[in-house]
Amino acid sequence: MGEIRRKAFEELLEERYGSLQETIAGRLKIALMRGVLTGDRRADRKNEAALEMLRACENYGWTFALIWTVDRLYNSLIDTGFERRNGDLWHVLDTTMEDLKEFNWRDFLEEDACDDMMESCLRKMEEQVTSLEDLSAESAEGEESREKSPRGRIVTVDAEAASKMYSYIETNYGRSYLTPAESDYRTRRICKGIHADCLLYYTDGILADPVLVNAQYVRAQKHAADNRRAFLNHRNLIRRSVDAMSASLKEMLRLRTESELIEADCGTVIPNRLWRIGRTDPGKLFTRQTRTHSNGYAVSILMDASGSQHNRQSMVAIQAYIIAASLSRAGIAHEITGFCTFWDYTVLQRFRAYDAPAEDDRNVLNFMTSANNRDGLAVRAAGDSLLHRGEEGKILIMLSDGRPNDIIVNRPGSRSIEPYFGDFAAQDTAAQIRRLRAQGVSVLGVFTGLEKDLRAEQLIFGRDFAYIRDIRNFSRVVSSYLLRLLAQDLGEI
Repeated sequence: MGEIRRKAFEELLEERYGSLQETIAGRLKIALMRGVLTGDRRADRKNEAALEMLRACENYGWTFALIWTVDRLYNSLIDTGFERRNGDLWHVLDTTMEDLKEFNWRDFLEEDACDDMMESCLRKMEEQVTSLEDLSAESAEGEESREKSPRGRIVTVDAEAASKMYSYIETNYGRSYLTPAESDYRTRRICKGIHADCLLYYTDGILADPVLVNAQYVRAQKHAADNRRAFLNHRNLIRRSVDAMSASLKEMLRLRTESELIEADCGTVIPNRLWRIGRTDPGKLFTRQTRTHSNGYAVSILMDASGSQHNRQSMVAIQAYIIAASLSRAGIAHEITGFCTFWDYTVLQRFRAYDAPAEDDRNVLNFMTSANNRDGLAVRAAGDSLLHRGEEGKILIMLSDGRPNDIIVNRPGSRSIEPYFGDFAAQDTAAQIRRLRAQGVSVLGVFTGLEKDLRAEQLIFGRDFAYIRDIRNFSRVVSSYLLRLLAQDLGEI
């Protein structure tokens, strides 16, 4: 048995050493396993006391001692403010029978059951992401298949579950950075037409502003750690990409800001043309300096953060960082937002605000995918934010797999609306893109999905989209598009 244990520890240290080092619990595990394998029982000064408490558990003969140790470890390592807010373990356990009688256990159990039901609903939603090829196959099977598919995308909830929906969203996606009044105002202004029964939720993410440390928080930490590990593994390539892209953008911006001399009817006189006065048509006898190019750019990068992007999650985060870091070096205002849809809510997670410092670019490594996607509403919301910017040049770059797909939630009192998927969803997203272009916003679609979904991407973005077979080409394609836009202003294309 001892040999099996040693072999297991050796394999764990070899295979998972990097991931274990990223958490406090993981570092304690490393120290404990190293002590068994080598006899070296030392730990870093910060965790030495915690390690001694864990080793002491080997000699405990009663359960309460273990409970006390777990409580001390949690309060000293995980939630250092718990005792200040709620008292120590003895205070928590000092509960009388009268207190227990007054506690409404029924409400607690119902809330817990509601959370379980919501978790089940989330899993169901993620399983129902459907490609256009699947929808085409359903159509080929006849009218019966077409009728069955939409009903599979409708979830019915009762009034009690609906009333707790906001609390669930806040707990699992982080607090909103908007006040309730600001959020309601944006929702009323943006959620119209086929999105009238939808809601918007603006957040910096569960890692930035959590309500509590729950399973979703731990999951977000794990995905962020995976993204950062991939970032470190590709750091040399990332550095070269940022250097090359930012240098190109800086050069183009320099050309844009150079003054230009043009002939004019007023300004600085041209001496060698004065002889024309009174003899021939004088033409333009003056020159003046002018800058005819637009006053700055604002770029919004909108990333599909639905479950269908799960397999390419780390690479999407890395490419978004390359874009953000390059724009920061070039001095171009930019925002990066990921979007997904859960129940009625389209969650817009802001990784980097327009006027944030360059250090915030790395926040995009917290990118995590889940649930579904309501592309049309996300485009409308991102466009609304972009149109309020003061820069004359406005650009929206959308990273998408060409599969808008959302689950309809039938709440008490809500009206019946058409399920959001397939051609219906693609046409709505295309309409939002055309609306933005009509308002002067340049829109590029970057397609990262499967070739079978190209038809939807073409419908959404028209000819102004890029098909990327390898997500690692994302930054290069976006860089080329930005340079082309800048060059168009200069009259070079």
